[in-house]
Formats: sequence, structure tokens, C-alpha cells
Amino acid sequence: MGSPLISMVDPHWERLSLWHDTVETDWTPRPALAGDVDADVAIVGAGFTGLWTAYYLAEADPSLRIVVLEAETAGYGASGRNGGWCSALFPASAGTLAQMADRDGAIAQHRAMRATVDEVVRVAAAEGIDADIARGGTIALARSRAQLRRARAEVQHAREWDRGEDDLRLLGRDEATAILRGSRTIGATYTPDCAAIHPARLVRGLADVVERRGVTIHERSPVRAIQPGRAHTANGDVRAATVIRATEGYTPSLRGEERTVVPVYSLIIATEPLPASTWDEIGLARRETFTDHRHLIVYGQRTADDRLVFGGRGAPYHFGSRIRPEFDRDEKVFARLYATLTDLFPVLEGTRVTHAWGGALGIPRDWCASVGLDRETGLGWAGGYVGDGVSTTNLAGRTLRDLVLGHDSELTALPWVGHRSPAWEREPLRWLGINAGLHAMTLADAEESLTRLPSLAAKLVSPLLG
Repeated sequence: MGSPLISMVDPHWERLSLWHDTVETDWTPRPALAGDVDADVAIVGAGFTGLWTAYYLAEADPSLRIVVLEAETAGYGASGRNGGWCSALFPASAGTLAQMADRDGAIAQHRAMRATVDEVVRVAAAEGIDADIARGGTIALARSRAQLRRARAEVQHAREWDRGEDDLRLLGRDEATAILRGSRTIGATYTPDCAAIHPARLVRGLADVVERRGVTIHERSPVRAIQPGRAHTANGDVRAATVIRATEGYTPSLRGEERTVVPVYSLIIATEPLPASTWDEIGLARRETFTDHRHLIVYGQRTADDRLVFGGRGAPYHFGSRIRPEFDRDEKVFARLYATLTDLFPVLEGTRVTHAWGGALGIPRDWCASVGLDRETGLGWAGGYVGDGVSTTNLAGRTLRDLVLGHDSELTALPWVGHRSPAWEREPLRWLGINAGLHAMTLADAEESLTRLPSLAAKLVSPLLG
């Protein structure tokens, strides 16, 4: 890639990502836990899941004593580093959800996800959180005949599940390029159900809001283990009737949870602010989020200050579910992202990249997110979002509120509630399988560029990759 990429020293909190660097917040950690305390609800993790859960519980019952424990600082993990999509995407298919419940349940899950996008936007406005939100929807380009086949199949599948034109529609070339002028575009799909956001502003604003509502947040307080009635840290325990695990990609660091999810890295680059003339050539006038129908996932958005943020999968899974700061950067992946970006938009050739970062997301063995509460033990959980967590965490927070308070509701009846994913295989099987699957998706896109036909490699590994 050469000179357009920057060099970064080992990042501290404010240097973790573009989002961390451009949020107006004091990154001084809140006081750590200093001894045993009693609470009604202990929440492990101060990302979106933990903070949304605390928010809705405190709103519903201000008398609750709620303590949130965070290993670093609020928004340190995926909640502060993601691509900034607040979408209606859910990692499991409608067919999978229907098998877990029934057809009506699968349809209800999708409708709940659509409503959740509105709810996130509503709360941010109501609480005065300026998260640079733009409700522009998502356009997914089709840039080959094989991709166009997948686009058409996706729309047909949506119709089979009672999703109409207002939910997902197929665009021809002219309609697609009127929104986003990606190279070699021959069509696209479009959904209105996505908002571009500044995730760090949302998560840090949410942390401030829950504190004002009486919630206690202890930062620099890593939890080593969770058991009924107790969350253990090196400096003390929080004793509570209800303990919620909200640790997503960091879940394997908890004792006994080593195979619950695997942390897979997604990496992102951000350009310098681009001039209006460049945006005239690219599009995204309403700050639509964007992707295309390739196999190896990519995603992007136009920020409020006119940068282009672009990320994707492709970084390796690290043996033993290891998570380390040095894994946040992979120069080869950054170079591939830059090459992909300039292939999509040749006008960006030579554009300077000001920020490059990464982070771990959590993937369960069956690629299905879940939320639940065991009433006998008082242990609750939510996670396994597979990168679709900005909105799904909000749905999880509202669902956990109802579960903790013992309220049966439309949310607690959704099919993902109480779902238990199987454990991942022991090493080295999961290292071999996951990395083989990631390589296969890269090969599948190369195969389609040569044959112009749907990839056989993708078909073979699709069961492994959900």
C-alpha cells in the first residue's frame, strides 16, 4: 500500500480507533472496584449490551442497585470500535429462527430488529446523545453476475418471509449508481433499516446517562469468573441475586467460558476527510451505509465529517481464542482493505488513511445470537452477535430488563430468548476450521471473478460459517 497508510504506536484508549480519537470524553477511568459490595444486579461488561441493560433496568425500577464491572473503560471493545452500522441485521437466518420456534416467531424477530433501529435513534435523541446518527439505510452492491444472483435470491427469500418492498428491494444499475457509484456495479439491494452512527459517542454517552440514573460503573475491574450470586474480581466481589454476562468477544477470558464464543477480528481503515468533489463521484448523499454481495464481508460508511470508514473480515483467528492489543493491527489486512476500497472507488487512489484499527467480535458455534436468564441461578447473558451488535444489544437490553423483572412480554417470547449455542470444538480443531473457512471465503470471491459463476468453495464451507 505504501505511503497512504499511517504508522501508529501502541494505542491507549483514545488511540484505539477513529471513534475513540474523535469522541468528546474524558478517558480517565472511573474508580475500580475496591472490595466486596452488594447489589441487586451485577453486569459484567460496559459495552452496549451491559449499558443498555443497565439503562432499561434503571428506567423501569430506579430503586435497583445496579453495578457494572468493566475490565478497561466503557466502550473499550467492539462497542467503541465497530463500523458504525445500527441495522436490523440478525446473524441467524429466518429459517434457523423458525426451527427454534416457528414461522411467526422468526417473522416477529425480524420485526423486533427493525423496531430496534428506531429505538436506538429515539433514546439517543431523548437523552441528548449526539452520535452523528444518519438514517440513510444500507445499499449492497452487486458487481458481478454471481453477486447479482445472490442479490435476487436475497430479495426472493425476503418475500417468502413477508418482507415487502418497504423492507428490502432490488435495484437496477441506474438506481444503484444514483446512490453509490461503485466500480462495475450492475445492481444492488437496498434496505432503509440502518443508521450510520459514531459508536464511541453513543456508548460513552450511554455510560454517562446510566450513571446519572444511579448506576455504578467500576472500570479497570476485570472479572475473572461468574457464579450464581457473585462476580469475582482481583480486588473484590460483587454479590447480587442477578449476574449478567455481557462480555461478547472477551467471553473466553472468563473461567469456564473458554468455548462459549470465539473472538474473530474485524479490521477497519478510515480516510482523511474527503472534499465535496470526491463525494460527488462516490455518492452516499444521505450517509447510507454500504457493502456488496461478495462472500468475505466488507462494510463502510460516510462519517459526519466526510471521511470514508471501510472495514472487513479476513484477519486470522488466533489459537486458543487469544485476544491481545497487537492483534488489533494487521498491516497485510489493512493493505488489502485499501486495495479493495480503491477498487470500489478508483477516485480514492492515493487518499491518505488517518486511522487503522481492529477488534474482536464474538461468534457462537451455530452463529446465532442469544439472550437469556436462568431463574434458578440468577445468571443471565446476551451476545454472540457476529458483528451485528450495535442494534441487537439494545434489543438484548430491553429483553433482559423484562426477564430480570419477571415480565412476560413480546420480547421475552422471541425465538432467540433462552437459546443455548453448542460449545466450540477444542483446539486445534477450531483454529484449523475457522481459519480454513476464512481462507475459503477469500478464495470463493477469487473463484467467482474468474468463472463468473457462483462459488463451489463457498457452498462447501457455508455450513461451517453459518
